[in-house]
Amino acid sequence: MTGPALLRAGDRGWMVDLEPDRIASVVRSAHSQDLSSLIQDIIPASRSILFCANDSTDMDRLAARIRDLLDSAGPESGVVSDRDPVIVPVRYDGADLPGVARSLDRTVDEVIEAHVAAEHRVGFFGFAPGFAYIDGLPESLKLPRRSSPRPRVDRGLVAIAGTQTVVYPGGTPGGWHLIGSTSEILWDPESDRPSRLSVGDRVVFRPVPR
Repeated sequence: MTGPALLRAGDRGWMVDLEPDRIASVVRSAHSQDLSSLIQDIIPASRSILFCANDSTDMDRLAARIRDLLDSAGPESGVVSDRDPVIVPVRYDGADLPGVARSLDRTVDEVIEAHVAAEHRVGFFGFAPGFAYIDGLPESLKLPRRSSPRPRVDRGLVAIAGTQTVVYPGGTPGGWHLIGSTSEILWDPESDRPSRLSVGDRVVFRPVPR
């Protein structure tokens, strides 16, 4: 059976389109193997992965390794990270929280309880450095993005849209609904490991007094 096509992306990139339930599996398989001699970076999105080679002369070798990864990493395999959950204490005092509750015909406490109880996992990164799209928001809390985005959202603000949550890395525009804030630093560009989150990580949102 023919697998997903590898598409060239510039002189050092291979792009592959995948079903969402295979993204984390392939990324984790790639990180578990010693591909540092070939790969400079792996960038997952909601339905694709971009593999960036260290050198343009490695493209054929990299393509072969990517095909091996795609053959070995199936749906759901390896999606669950073996790392400890990332605990994010949240003060549920977001500017949009009362409006979210009204839109969903729920109380504020019911929105908080549903958000805390959900199974949250990092799906992919995008939009801006450190911007992790965290899957798992229940359908009962599903809302479209705000009709009027904010021009700048500070670091640590917790927001929801669709079936995802995000903890803003800071300094970006934002059209998601702000439901709370955290003092946890999940993105630090000055650190040797800037992001505390990785694809497949479980995230536990723990409420703290408002």
